[in-house]
Amino acid sequence: MSAAHVVATYIIETSLPLRQAAEVLAGEQSTGTFVRVERESDDVRRQFAAQVESLEEVPLTGSSPLPGTVGDPAARRRAVLRLRFPLANFGPSLPNLMAAVAGNLFEIKELAAIKLIDLDLPPAFAERYSGPKFGVEGSRRLMGRREGAMIGTIVKPSIGLTPDQLGELVGELAIAGVDFIKDDELQANGPHAPLEARVNAVMPVLQRHADRTGVMPMYAFNITDDIGRLEANHDLVVAAGGTCVMACVNLVGFAGIEFLNRHTEVPIHGHRTMLGGIMRSDQVGIGFRAWQKIARLSGTDHLHTNGISNKFYETDAEVLDSISAVREPLLGITPTVPVLSSGQWGGLAHATYAAVGTSDVLVLAGGGIHGHPDGAAAGVESMRAAWASAERGESLHTALDESAALRRAVELFGPARV
Repeated sequence: MSAAHVVATYIIETSLPLRQAAEVLAGEQSTGTFVRVERESDDVRRQFAAQVESLEEVPLTGSSPLPGTVGDPAARRRAVLRLRFPLANFGPSLPNLMAAVAGNLFEIKELAAIKLIDLDLPPAFAERYSGPKFGVEGSRRLMGRREGAMIGTIVKPSIGLTPDQLGELVGELAIAGVDFIKDDELQANGPHAPLEARVNAVMPVLQRHADRTGVMPMYAFNITDDIGRLEANHDLVVAAGGTCVMACVNLVGFAGIEFLNRHTEVPIHGHRTMLGGIMRSDQVGIGFRAWQKIARLSGTDHLHTNGISNKFYETDAEVLDSISAVREPLLGITPTVPVLSSGQWGGLAHATYAAVGTSDVLVLAGGGIHGHPDGAAAGVESMRAAWASAERGESLHTALDESAALRRAVELFGPARV
């Protein structure tokens, strides 16, 4: 029997003694139940029980306890807990791993808070799950952007454009020099602008641009659907010459992404929609560091991290940690592209580049491109100029002196971040 283990790291809060609460959690998620049973022998526990590897007390946050929590609130304490699970309990299976490390444990009434924040996985998972097929290098090759930040946008308005209007917009963006365009997660295969009609409207435009310039921007068609329809949706895109598909990771599930990855011939753009529902609370859920490892192993070539100064709840520190997490090596699999999105524009380029120290990112600006006062082409120009300046080590002041498009963006979206 393999001695390999998975180590799951949690933040817990409880009115019980911390060690006792940790043992309750370990037992519930492995060999135990609410009472010792006859066949839960010492030998069974020795081989299969989850074990407390470490327990470090940390300050309380002051957040309210989860509903149904038992115990004296005045006695609550908080800790970082690392539990070691034998791989033999579930094998290198991502769905079954998640049942162990993120299953019924959120419902344990002895816990006033329980959040999975990280996972240490053994090599057996990389033997079963190949991870991304394209990643950073493959994506750069397909979009023709060998160096520098990959600059992209989202179709805006998110829904409502006819396929013909979409084709016209894509043509303008291609001429403007954008590297990447994607459907919004709200636009999939509805009757107003179905996937096939969008593919038929977009791909001839992109191919004509490629014939003229030798470069074809990457378009990520949203193929999110029932798992049984993912193959056909993917094949529709590829048959028309498409070079990317988008799937919403939480909506098709990790198993759905893995299913698609085994079939796909183009990169998978992994959207994180609905992640806030499991990540936002400090009392319950799954943190980004743990979640992104499973998403990457499942096969996402691109993965949304948010960007600094975003329009959502995450702080800059949280966003930068997410970007760092996606860039960290994971069991030798192909590196995934961090996707910076939400409220991004040219005036954030210098601060972002200074913080992340790399151009191996895909920066998506929706309003930051489409809402530029001089139009989408100027929005692309402002993004490209700002990132190129930052990559050259120039100051923001120099970038503003040299780019009228960036100056105009600052007039509307400013001030820029240093």
